[in-house]
Amino acid sequence: MSISDNLVASRRQARRLPGSRWLWLTLPALLFFTAFWLLPFARLLQMGMQNDRSTQHSGYWTVISQPNYLFSLMNTVLLSLAVTLVTLVIAAIVGCFLARQRFTGRGTLLALLTFPLAFPGVVVGFLVVMLAGRQGLLAQISMSLVHERWTLAYSLTGLFIGYLYFSLPRAIVTLVAASEKLDRSLEEAARSLGASQWRITWDVIVPGLQPALLSTGALCFATSMGAFGTAFTLGTNLAVLPLTIYGEFTNYANFATAAALSVVMGAVAWLALMLARRVAHKGAA
Repeated sequence: MSISDNLVASRRQARRLPGSRWLWLTLPALLFFTAFWLLPFARLLQMGMQNDRSTQHSGYWTVISQPNYLFSLMNTVLLSLAVTLVTLVIAAIVGCFLARQRFTGRGTLLALLTFPLAFPGVVVGFLVVMLAGRQGLLAQISMSLVHERWTLAYSLTGLFIGYLYFSLPRAIVTLVAASEKLDRSLEEAARSLGASQWRITWDVIVPGLQPALLSTGALCFATSMGAFGTAFTLGTNLAVLPLTIYGEFTNYANFATAAALSVVMGAVAWLALMLARRVAHKGAA
């Protein structure tokens, strides 16, 4: 029997493997998924149905009926959208530039831009405090110039700076790799037909980067929705969902509302990921 006959026979034997064999092969992944996601999330859903300690209604009804929780949700969504959009614009420009240019120190520059990947959220928040806190660089400069301390660290503006600092390195890494795979001949063809640089960017480069932009944007949005370390370092009075959940859970032992807020936050992030995947699938089709 030849080698090709042996390969065909082995493939036929693999196809005749019983379903139980495949079940045993996937059992470790199923157990991990059940233990670390399905069961905890089911418990979270069930806990959100319990009564809130203050309103005596279910946690879900409390979340959608109380203005402070809706305000926290709106702040978180708008902040995450702003961070995502600004991150994509900056990272796309930097990624295209680094993918197309070869110069001395390019590797060092890329390493410096992605170095904050090693920083956890708490360190990022501390860096924002050192930049725009009460004793930060901005406050010292403003004090010497106008005898007034300018502080941005302990507000949504400071949180925006922290989230942007946290998100940019991840986006740059992805978009540099995506930019290097673009077909430059399409740009040359468009340029030879008289297209301006703006039309080339909008009609050639952006569609080519669309899958990377969508996936990066979705991950950036989901990360900004649930980032806790940076927000906690900058102040616990900020009206964003991670801190609201933390306050309900630790300060008031209000487990029902904390669970409901967690489910809502997870649902919004999941919808963003699914929407980006669907749009990318339609674009590829």
